[in-house]
Amino acid sequence: MAQFPRPSVVGHTVRRFVFFLLVILTSLIALGLLVSVFQPNGFSPMELLLLFLYMILFAWICISFWTAFMGFWVILFGRDRWAISRQPPDIPPDSATSPPRTAILMPIYNEDSERVFAGLRAIHQSLMDTGQLDGFDFFILSDTRDPEVWVEEELRWQDMVWSLDGKERIFYRNRPENTSRKSGNLEDFCTRWGGRYRYMIVLDADSVMQGQTLVEMVRLMERHPRVALIQTPPVPVNRESLFARILQFASSLYGRMFTAGLNYWQLGESNYWGHNAIIRIQPFLDHCGLPKLPGHEPFGGEILSHDFVEAALLRRAGWEVWLAYDLEGSYEEIPPTLIDYAKRDRRWCQGNLQHLRLAFAQGFNLLSRLHFLMGVMSYAASPLWLLFLIATGVEAFIQTQQELVYFFGENWMPVWPVSFAVEMTTVLLVTLTMLFLPKLLALLLLLKEKRLRRAYGGMFKASLSVTLETVFSVLTAPVLMLFQTKFVLAILMRRAVGWPPQQRGDHQTGFVEAVLTHGGHTLIGVAAGTLSYLYVPAFFWWFTPVLLGLGLSIPVSMLSSSIALGRQARRMGLFLTPEETDPPKVLQDLDEYLQEDEPVLPVLRKTASSRFLQALTDPYVNTLHRSLLPESESPSKRRRHYLEGLIHQLEEEGPDSLSSMQKRELIANPETLLRLHALFWSQPPLNNDGMLLENRRAG
Repeated sequence: MAQFPRPSVVGHTVRRFVFFLLVILTSLIALGLLVSVFQPNGFSPMELLLLFLYMILFAWICISFWTAFMGFWVILFGRDRWAISRQPPDIPPDSATSPPRTAILMPIYNEDSERVFAGLRAIHQSLMDTGQLDGFDFFILSDTRDPEVWVEEELRWQDMVWSLDGKERIFYRNRPENTSRKSGNLEDFCTRWGGRYRYMIVLDADSVMQGQTLVEMVRLMERHPRVALIQTPPVPVNRESLFARILQFASSLYGRMFTAGLNYWQLGESNYWGHNAIIRIQPFLDHCGLPKLPGHEPFGGEILSHDFVEAALLRRAGWEVWLAYDLEGSYEEIPPTLIDYAKRDRRWCQGNLQHLRLAFAQGFNLLSRLHFLMGVMSYAASPLWLLFLIATGVEAFIQTQQELVYFFGENWMPVWPVSFAVEMTTVLLVTLTMLFLPKLLALLLLLKEKRLRRAYGGMFKASLSVTLETVFSVLTAPVLMLFQTKFVLAILMRRAVGWPPQQRGDHQTGFVEAVLTHGGHTLIGVAAGTLSYLYVPAFFWWFTPVLLGLGLSIPVSMLSSSIALGRQARRMGLFLTPEETDPPKVLQDLDEYLQEDEPVLPVLRKTASSRFLQALTDPYVNTLHRSLLPESESPSKRRRHYLEGLIHQLEEEGPDSLSSMQKRELIANPETLLRLHALFWSQPPLNNDGMLLENRRAG
């Protein structure tokens, strides 16, 4: 790799020194306040535990607070002069050289095909509007196992190729085995086709990006040849449920401040979030092969959260990784309900906890280790907070049982006992200030820009939205704490979760689902509230925010999933975002494609009860599917007998007797697929259940 002068290394070091000095000093001051409360009577084991937990948790809060504060400072006084978009090029741009071809990758796994291809069409159209479409190719990299979704993907792809004349530009493949999940999917692309491209832009199934943003990402990579990865901050959009709209508002308003702060102290040692990022393919191939961790799942085996690790491996090899905090036009979609949000957390939890062993592995630099530990703490913080609350309650109970002595020895002034209320006051006031002050700072930034104020509904509506979002976050925080604590404990007990597909579309939480999911939370809230009220009544009132969140978890979960309430809030001007008040064209195109959904491909316009049966019976679908199957060796004798048995089962008992995996095995083999197609056309037609009908003469 060519070496170029690194700009302002001393300045980078000073920034990080100041940032971590502020984190350490603030944490020590807060810890000192709590120590001063306990110190007069010495330290009991429970008090030492409280001090230890508070030190860890408050340091974690401080990192977030000072990151937000740095971002506030940067945005208040203009863009960061050391942002990747502001730095002078490492090499002078050559106007005579055409930009290199870039691959846009969409890894998918049992996703909603209509949404996936509508998103790709919107991106394609946005690139066409820039006039730079010729520099990009699209790859749909499917790991889908469901045969119905698999065939649907192929038809949607063919329809996209036909309608956009994308024969040499839009490609699709389905892997026979989804080894190593998404990271294996990307590795397979890089080893097979990566040599044709200098860069790849990795998307998620719900990603949407503006064409100008994609072009700018390539331009930045060309100007900075020692940069291996640039991550854009994706903004959540397009969900209509009240829960999702609240999160979209919070992410939009607070997120830009946090990402600016992250860039302020991370600079060229930033992180990778797995999607909406551009990667230089050759260093990715050279350095980002992921090892299998020793031992079994959940801590061993394949690395689940590959993105953090790949960024660390690139940094270890001397490449730079940047967060382009000021690069707009990058979007994603989030889970529509509290329960779906928790399910996604369950998947991420196991992957992030794996990073604990990587944080102490050899070869990684200090900031990469910090990224690993921050990933661990994003989930370990919940059980630590729960333990802290329990320990505080126990300590409060112990103090209420002690006999109070007001005069000691020669003292003529009474020595008042330290109340647990003082502990809670100290902890709550300092902690809540650090937690909620960034929300106020983000709101104050709206005073600087009139356009943004209008985009968020005006200062009054934005302030009201922040207030309501704060109340909502207080109510849901205890529920998420219990969710994540349960996830962490399950993983510690070596219960692996796997990697199931996400529920992405808007839908509402029913009463039965809410009770089954949150019934335990409600019981815990009632039990904890009863015990604290009976035995430590003063502690009960400090504990009410947590108790309310748990006690109301069922109605809050149901009401927040409501699409009608989400739309009503929008009509009232609450939780508005710039993407709602003035949607960019790429999001308008996405909505238009989803609303129209008028395929060009004739066979896709037909209503089919089963894409699997369509692949067996329809000549066009059968031919298309066989043409997309990878070349493979002839099956073994045992394998042929197994497939023969599935064919007979299909004939005699119908397709409903086959599992999803058995159906996939039938249509994954070209010879079997061709045989079934010929068998269908040589037999009487199928009935509604897919069973062969016998010829019967009338009369």
